[in-house]
Amino acid sequence: MQFYAYERQLPRARPSTSGRPSPGASATQAMNKILIRPAWTFSSESGETVDPQLFRLLRAVHEAGKLTVAAGQARLSYRHAWDLLAKWGRFFGTPLVKMARGRGAQLTLLGEKLLWAEQRSGASLFPQLENIASELNLEISRAQKESQSVLRIHASYGYAVEKLPTLMRQHGHANVDLQYMASVAALASLCRSECELAGFHVPLGDLGITLWEHYEKWLKPRYQRIIRLVIRTQGLIVPKGNPRRVASLQDLRQPGIRFVNRQLGSGTRILLDGLLKRNAIDTRNILGYDSGEFTHAAVAAFVASGMADVGFGIEPAARQFKLDFVPMVQERYMLACHKDSLRLAPIGELSALLQRPEFLALIASVPGYSPDNPGQVVSLKEVFPWAA
Repeated sequence: MQFYAYERQLPRARPSTSGRPSPGASATQAMNKILIRPAWTFSSESGETVDPQLFRLLRAVHEAGKLTVAAGQARLSYRHAWDLLAKWGRFFGTPLVKMARGRGAQLTLLGEKLLWAEQRSGASLFPQLENIASELNLEISRAQKESQSVLRIHASYGYAVEKLPTLMRQHGHANVDLQYMASVAALASLCRSECELAGFHVPLGDLGITLWEHYEKWLKPRYQRIIRLVIRTQGLIVPKGNPRRVASLQDLRQPGIRFVNRQLGSGTRILLDGLLKRNAIDTRNILGYDSGEFTHAAVAAFVASGMADVGFGIEPAARQFKLDFVPMVQERYMLACHKDSLRLAPIGELSALLQRPEFLALIASVPGYSPDNPGQVVSLKEVFPWAA
């Protein structure tokens, strides 16, 4: 089996019949954007490639339990869905879906493994592929010598910061170059002037003071400002029904409990380590502590596939995979910038957009997220009174 990535472009915005740009249209909307998404190819003598529709269909069967309903959800005819499953069942030599009269359709063990493998790989590769696509789009923009401004954001991944390019594309004028990295790396990038905004997160309350040492090297109260964004909740991600009854960090030490962790240097790993230290829990007693996934979704995918019993992350990742969530701590996700950068038009525009109903609508349906006076510019002292 081989694995590769493919590229596709978003269609150009449809021109208005009047010959003038439609209301709210911008140069960004008119420019093709490169997206990179993972796809699968299975090696045989003929080198067959998996139709991406197969995974959409497997996901729909898993959720709906009926092939007729699943075909509709995957936007396929019933005949095409049946032929697709039959083709790949022949390829593997065993069915991917089992049909039973009166009981609908269920994924076979192989069907489940294929689906979870696809979801895990997509979740794990998402930040890297988004970063590559962002760099390509930025180079294309430069090559075309567009007059449009570019706003560079380096940020820890989150379901709110993810929406900023869409917000600007739909309602603003700048071209957002968003690249994902760990919180500390994003702040270091800001200090090196490699970006205009750095997205990072710090827990509320006393734990934020305890973990301040990880960030203070890069946060300069005299020279930097904070643009507020959201409050979000982190906690334990467990299977539906929580069969192992994991309710606290102490439960991670139970024999046989398999844990999946985030990568070293990530804000979530720093947060978890702070919580474990506060609770006097020796990480050597946690099976799987030394693992390191690069996204919250990848952690959730590991739990959903049965490869782990519990992970630590944000609530939307758990809900994405229909898992349960045990809330543990709230944290503030925010954007840092140099105070002189506030004079830049794209930053002023983004701050204004964050205060509009359009942004509030984007995050309203995200579980575990709440607005934190988004778009408001404050000093570091107002957010971190203990900052030197």
